[in-house]
Amino acid sequence: MTGVEDDSPAGGRELLRVEGVTKSFPGVRALDGVDLSLRAGEVHVLLGENGAGKSTLIKMLSGAHRPDEGRILVDGREAAIRSAQDAERLGIATIHQEFNLVPRLTVAENIFLGRQPRTALGLVDRRTMRARAAELLRRVRLDVSPATPVSELGIARLQMVEIAKALSLDARVLIMDEPTAVLTSEEVATLFGIVRELRESGVGVIFITHHLDEIAALGDRVTVLRDGRSVAEVPASTDEDELIRLMVGRDIAEQYPRQPPGEPGAPLLRVRGLTRTGGRGPGFADVAFEVRAGEVVGLAGLVGAGRTEVARALFGVDRYDAGTVEVDGRVLARGDVRAAMRAGLGLVPEDRKGQGLLLDASLRDNLTLARLDRDTRGGFVDRRAQRHEAAAVAERLKVRMSGLEQSARTLSGGNQQKIVIGKWLLAGTRLLILDEPTRGIDVGAKVEIYRLVNELTATGRAVLMISSDLPEVLGMSDRVLVMAQGRIVGELAGEEATQDAVMELAVGVPHLDRTMDQSAMEGSDVG
Repeated sequence: MTGVEDDSPAGGRELLRVEGVTKSFPGVRALDGVDLSLRAGEVHVLLGENGAGKSTLIKMLSGAHRPDEGRILVDGREAAIRSAQDAERLGIATIHQEFNLVPRLTVAENIFLGRQPRTALGLVDRRTMRARAAELLRRVRLDVSPATPVSELGIARLQMVEIAKALSLDARVLIMDEPTAVLTSEEVATLFGIVRELRESGVGVIFITHHLDEIAALGDRVTVLRDGRSVAEVPASTDEDELIRLMVGRDIAEQYPRQPPGEPGAPLLRVRGLTRTGGRGPGFADVAFEVRAGEVVGLAGLVGAGRTEVARALFGVDRYDAGTVEVDGRVLARGDVRAAMRAGLGLVPEDRKGQGLLLDASLRDNLTLARLDRDTRGGFVDRRAQRHEAAAVAERLKVRMSGLEQSARTLSGGNQQKIVIGKWLLAGTRLLILDEPTRGIDVGAKVEIYRLVNELTATGRAVLMISSDLPEVLGMSDRVLVMAQGRIVGELAGEEATQDAVMELAVGVPHLDRTMDQSAMEGSDVG
């Protein structure tokens, strides 16, 4: 991510203080004596691994949870925040990582939901509501009509609507949970400009991010959480290696621990002439490549290049017009997910919550879903076998959980991603398609997923990795395929695979400013 470094001091009066707050759930102590303060005109970064307690803390500040011990002070006075209305009354607004929008309502209706302006007769004043919404949308540089249903918007635009909604509250304390996870660099620059304007006006901002380079660009102070405890408060200028050490409690010597590849085996996947001219997202044409046993093949490209659409077609989620997909020399039927699974393909989608998990089902059910047919005898599911298998893979992946019957919804993002991957491990998947595998995941969890990729390829399996994080693609891939406008435009291996080389292929024009081009690589709605 890019951003202009900002050295403005943050010395305003204290708006918010958290003292010794603890919170426990069945089998889990989520917060253990956490301290945090926020001053007017300050951006205070909250940093920690998935499961460190960040989400629990902000849910407490927004009224979703109440502390078991400790206290919260607003303007120096102890405050009881029992609901979202209490938080709003105290001037606290939260932009959650999970969008809180109603798909059938318009942008304007979502922004002012529950707070619609009224006429003298008590009716909703839609003209005023749309005018106010239009001004907020201009403020966040979002070019959509206030009358647009939010169901028609992509993920990045939904995030900007959430930001506009928070700004409509005129809050003195703004909490932002991973606001840049789905934004391009251009959109991130816009967001940073908005945050700086708010800071200059005296608003205090609690900013949660996994992008360490954003901290020095925007933050003033950093509080680091680890295992539910506040372990350090440091300046935003603190070295990234030190921040990582504070987060995970150890040094991470190698951020991309790809093992040197051995001699690749026979092709597991062979794609020939894959073409689709219509349907969901961008089309693609004459896509052809192979993935061999024991290798990681990266798929890079600009926003809208067609990467995600190709992945969905390979797995049978979407149909295609022409071409073939072969696994071990056998052609797969088009649009048949079951056939793809039986052939040994697995897909970890970019939207893990919407497409990869049954959020309200147990971890056991999620982990064993892809192999349910094997655990069923005479129409009955062997629950004992399921528990044994699920427990083994959860331990292998180091999933932080209270137990296998815990709901998938209650896990942190990194642990949810481990469950999605674990599902395919239990299914015996031979070729795993990873679409944005580490988006919204902390450094420690990323390294664990990379090491799992190494384990898969070491045992003769293979990985097709799609990522908008170009260093990730280069650091973990044995070969990199580059897509542009729905076509494979190049293949890079070894020392050829550099950021400059990938970008030259992706944009088709050499020697462009890479910082500008990188903005298109990140945070796509569809890839």
